[in-house]
Amino acid sequence: MDSKYNVVTIGSATRDVLLNAAEFKIIKTSEVATGEALCLPVGSKLEVKKIVLTSGGGGTNAAVTFARQNLKTACVGVVGNDANGKAILAELEQEGVDVSLFQSHSDNMTAYSVVLVQDSGERTILSYKGEGQHFAAAQVPFDSLQSDWVYLNSLGGHYDLLENAVAWAAKNNVKIATNPGTKELEHGLEKLKPLLSAVAIVTMNQEEAAGLLGKDFNDLESIFAEMDKIVPGIFVMTRGHDGVMVSDGKNRYSAGVPDSPIVERTGSGDAFASGFVAEYIRSGDIIKAIQFGTANASSVVTQYGGKAGILKKDDWGPWPLIEVSKQ
Repeated sequence: MDSKYNVVTIGSATRDVLLNAAEFKIIKTSEVATGEALCLPVGSKLEVKKIVLTSGGGGTNAAVTFARQNLKTACVGVVGNDANGKAILAELEQEGVDVSLFQSHSDNMTAYSVVLVQDSGERTILSYKGEGQHFAAAQVPFDSLQSDWVYLNSLGGHYDLLENAVAWAAKNNVKIATNPGTKELEHGLEKLKPLLSAVAIVTMNQEEAAGLLGKDFNDLESIFAEMDKIVPGIFVMTRGHDGVMVSDGKNRYSAGVPDSPIVERTGSGDAFASGFVAEYIRSGDIIKAIQFGTANASSVVTQYGGKAGILKKDDWGPWPLIEVSKQ
């Protein structure tokens, strides 16, 4: 019997407001970890040049990528019984995403992010987790789910949800792709290793991979050698301005990034990871998956929010087929 869905995404759902003001200035300072801070004058009233309201969160962003690629998609997340929760669900339904599996609570408000966008495209995010903290593994109807793939994003650190999803997928021959959130990675390598060993596609950025493995950030060979032992499928490591590297355990692939205009970076990581998976589901071709993931991310950063620039099926816009090298 055919599966009801091609892919089910499980992950975060937020209501985002993005604000841009000319007075948002970046200053260099040793008082913050990154060495740079977004500076606002205390006691001032600043005029906002642009405001955008949209849904966000890795689970919903990925779901829209899959839906726009004409894959039958459902999204599992948590919202509150408030206007923001209703707006998220309505937006997903307009995109053709099934939201019947969403959880709803009244303990807190729907997760909310204020994104302060500087003219360079850099941004600082103020994140309220809200109902996202109450993701209940027991309320996800795994026994009745029928899907070819499950895509796991940020689960708010709920290890039981991650464990249940992997066990269900393994039992039912469902392929797993994951782009784990910070709180999932905080569980540590030893706890995550048996779960990652059941995953078909694992995506992390370079800092996350090095941190999880306890490796030097620049020791790419050591990072990939270790990940190839842990992940039986495909390991994807994004490298920001340096592009992406991918291993299937036999071959390694690398690609840069196109010279695209950047308006705002929110959701670019989600766009690449879900774009890679979407194309891999369709073609099974790693090179094409890298190319489409890169095009999807490059398009997303040209607009405000994590969804507006997501590409539709057969529409790569102006983005060229980026060159991918195979080793």
